[in-house]
Amino acid sequence: MFQAVPDRALAELGRTGGGPGTLALLVRDQDTRRLLMLRAVLDAAEEADARLLPAAARRRLREDWAMLAEADRAGPPGGRRGTPAPAHAPAHDLSPARALLLHPLVGAWARNCLRGLDAGAGPRPEPDRRSPTHDLAHFGALAAAAAARAGLPFAVRLTAPGGVLTLPSLGALRTAEAGKRFPGDVRVDVAHRGGRLTLRQHETGADDVVLHLESHTGAWSSAPGWTPAYALPGLLPGAAPMPLDDLDPYRAVPAGPDRGGPSGPAAPDDAERKRWVQTWAGTAAALRLGGEHRVTEALTLLRCLVPLAAPNGTAPGGRGTGSCSATRREAFGALLSSTPESPTLFAATLVHELHHTKLSALTDMVTLHHADGARKYFAPWRPDPRPYDGLLHGVYAHLALADFFQRRALTAGRPSRRESAWAAHARYREQVGAALPALVASPDLTVPGRRFVDEMIAEYERQSEHPAPRGHAARARAYVEAARALWAARMTRPTQ
Repeated sequence: MFQAVPDRALAELGRTGGGPGTLALLVRDQDTRRLLMLRAVLDAAEEADARLLPAAARRRLREDWAMLAEADRAGPPGGRRGTPAPAHAPAHDLSPARALLLHPLVGAWARNCLRGLDAGAGPRPEPDRRSPTHDLAHFGALAAAAAARAGLPFAVRLTAPGGVLTLPSLGALRTAEAGKRFPGDVRVDVAHRGGRLTLRQHETGADDVVLHLESHTGAWSSAPGWTPAYALPGLLPGAAPMPLDDLDPYRAVPAGPDRGGPSGPAAPDDAERKRWVQTWAGTAAALRLGGEHRVTEALTLLRCLVPLAAPNGTAPGGRGTGSCSATRREAFGALLSSTPESPTLFAATLVHELHHTKLSALTDMVTLHHADGARKYFAPWRPDPRPYDGLLHGVYAHLALADFFQRRALTAGRPSRRESAWAAHARYREQVGAALPALVASPDLTVPGRRFVDEMIAEYERQSEHPAPRGHAARARAYVEAARALWAARMTRPTQ
């Protein structure tokens, strides 16, 4: 079922590259894992204790899955029935049901469900734990959106947690209960026929909300409680629109042990969306200056953008005051980012984060090391010690950035752009050079891991063929030496 990683693909990825075949291999594997994870949710629900998951919730889950399967067989409205697209097809070639199941944030939802169902797998479910019925109800909204996209007529009753019903790829309805201090779950009847959805709130007495589906993302309505899903244009002409998902209830980054993580999710206003559109319009050209393969990576791997709030301390407007970004292993294809400041900086963000995506996908297929999670390694880009896997991820992303900015420096026409690119290249390459020895020296590398790190070294050495001007190189060395001195002082400081 899962494919082995050919030596050629491992070599390409180790050098921060990856041709179309290699990238498609990662995508196919991740899509297969997503479908298996969804199967695991269904199986875990069937096996859950009745006190954790009532029989009615299990029955509803089966009904929702059946509606999704019918939508997958139907394909898009007017398409041929009975010919679902393969899991590795481009997003705009998939059936509506398959495209929604492979949406990155469905992975976050599925992981959340599995955690909730697993918590009740013991002899007695935890008495104070919320029932996973709440999370599984979102699957009904997913199935309804897929069926509507496929043109199937249906009528179902959905749950709006906290008074908000999110229909993936369509939008979100804030019911009359959503503004109350302690909103509960609201039942919403949803019916579809002929490309028109009708949402009815029996419990609140509010007027019906009528939705008209857009072709790719969003559904239009004049109702004040409805917010349509939003998408940016395709990265290139002819490419599918890029969802800017500020509605999905599972888009927040879960709290983790790392300090300095990303900020919370944001709901951009009109001014922020305009900045996203303006920056995104120049991102493909900015990526191309760092190599045509960087455009290919983005087209192949990126499936949605999730806007984040500006970092703490950012001034109104956010320009020039810092940004944050992240990826989530369980949400393959999603990139979370605060409002980008410029096409060049956002292109660098894409290069950085998509290399975390590539490495996470690769390590799902092959074991690169057996190191434990001990936080003991120096990373010039972090104030805290890193575990080996975190160091590997950081070095890989920074090596890609060093390549990206070197290519920009070698092709830049304006002297100011050329000098800026050389400065960034020198800094990133010097940081990689300071951390590579720890990666190489580890006895925990597997045979494929050693090959992968060797290819990283080869890419690091290749970049020396076009060294940065001396001034930039000297400043980069001073920067890394200062970071190492601060890190050493922090590590030797006695704990209070």
